[in-house]
Amino acid sequence: MTQLRTGVIANCAREDQRLLTPARLEVDEIACRRGTQLLFEHLTFEVAPGQVVWLRGQNGRGKTTLLKLAAGLASPDRGRLLRDGVPVRSSASHQQQLIFIAHANALKEDLTVREALAFLQCIHGRRCDAATVDAALDSLGLRTRRQTMVRMLSQGQRRRVVLARLAVEDQPSLWLLDEPFDALDTDGITRVNALLLAHVHRGGNVLLTSHLSVDPKLRPVELDLDRFAARMPA
Repeated sequence: MTQLRTGVIANCAREDQRLLTPARLEVDEIACRRGTQLLFEHLTFEVAPGQVVWLRGQNGRGKTTLLKLAAGLASPDRGRLLRDGVPVRSSASHQQQLIFIAHANALKEDLTVREALAFLQCIHGRRCDAATVDAALDSLGLRTRRQTMVRMLSQGQRRRVVLARLAVEDQPSLWLLDEPFDALDTDGITRVNALLLAHVHRGGNVLLTSHLSVDPKLRPVELDLDRFAARMPA
């Protein structure tokens, strides 16, 4: 614990600072299974540079599973997921450059807010120096919480810490976000929407799930997974 407190910010990984080219995510005729249950099939769409695609559908339809497929963390039952024509699971650049923020915040309870964000940045190979971390926290309204222990935070504040990862990004990468607005108040939602808008303006693309409405300024393309639900035999 002492080693982490003294070194997590100073000895962080160095992110490759080369300017990225906006990428296109292509989903081609995929089917997805959970155990023996086929969740959806014949799903084809793309997430183009500068585009937000909003995944919708009933609980259990496979929205989170689809995000994991897009991240290359699992393989579809059928079909392909490609980044600029290369399968996502075999694309090193895809794994290195995307941002995947899951529904669970996965913060370490015994770290301060500053340490927790620096740790997340470090393990994902992103900038995690003190100035970068503090600026990111400030952008999510957490300036006065930098030294607060994670275990003392509300759920909304914890969500802000995790989403502060987005404030560090300045490249047109792919963001995969699972319920990013969950537990946020109006101020938090406004701050996250500002980050999303800046991201699409620089050519970044976003695939997200949300039970709340997505800001129309983002011009989201809605994709309802219920339309692709596997049909049960009569």
